[in-house]
Amino acid sequence: MITIGIVDDHAIVRTGLRQFLSEQVDLRVVGEAASAREAIDLVRNTEMDVMLLDLSMPGASGMDALTMVRAKAPDLGILVLSSYSEEHYAINLIRMGVNGYLNKECDPQEIVTAVRTIAAGNRYISANVAALLAQQLSNPGEGPVHEQLSERELQVFLHLARGATVGEIAETLSLSVKTISTYRARVLEKMQLHSNSDLTYYALKNHLIQ
Repeated sequence: MITIGIVDDHAIVRTGLRQFLSEQVDLRVVGEAASAREAIDLVRNTEMDVMLLDLSMPGASGMDALTMVRAKAPDLGILVLSSYSEEHYAINLIRMGVNGYLNKECDPQEIVTAVRTIAAGNRYISANVAALLAQQLSNPGEGPVHEQLSERELQVFLHLARGATVGEIAETLSLSVKTISTYRARVLEKMQLHSNSDLTYYALKNHLIQ
C-alpha cells in the first residue's frame, strides 16, 4: 500500500484528490494539510511514501513548505501538483530535488502514475517537463533568468515579488534580517534588476505570481 499526504489550502481540492485516490486499490491518503506549517506537522506525525504539494498557499508558500519538509524528511517522495504550468517552476523545483511536477489540469490518471513511480524510488518526468529539460540542454543559459536562482534565492524573490518586507520574510523563513537582505541583493544582481517593484513586474510578466 502506497501512503500519501496531501498539502493544499483548498479543502475542495483535498477532498477531490482524496476521493479519487481512494478508488485506487494500492493507494491510501493518510493525512492532509492546508498550510506550510501544517505540512511540517503532517511529516512529523505521519509516516507516508509520497506528499502531493501545492505551491500557492497563504503565508509561507509551498516553496517554503518544500524546504522545511526536505529538512525534516529528506527521503520523502514529493510530487508538486500546481496550478502554475510546468514552464514557470518545474525546472527550478526539479533542481531542488522534487520527485515530480504536474499541472493541476493534467489527466487525473497521470497523478496516479506519478505517485506510483515516485513511491518506487524514481522521479516522474512528464512529457511537458521532459521537453523543457531537452530545450535547456540544447540551449543552456537561454532559459528564464529566475531559473538561475538558488532554492533560497527563489524563495526570497517570490516573497519580495508578492510585497513582503525583508523583516516579514526573515520571520517566515526563520532567518535574520541581515541574511534576507543579502539574498535580496544577490537576487537583484543575478536578475539585473534594481528594485522590489522590478521583481514584482518580472514575476507577474512570467506568471510566477497571481
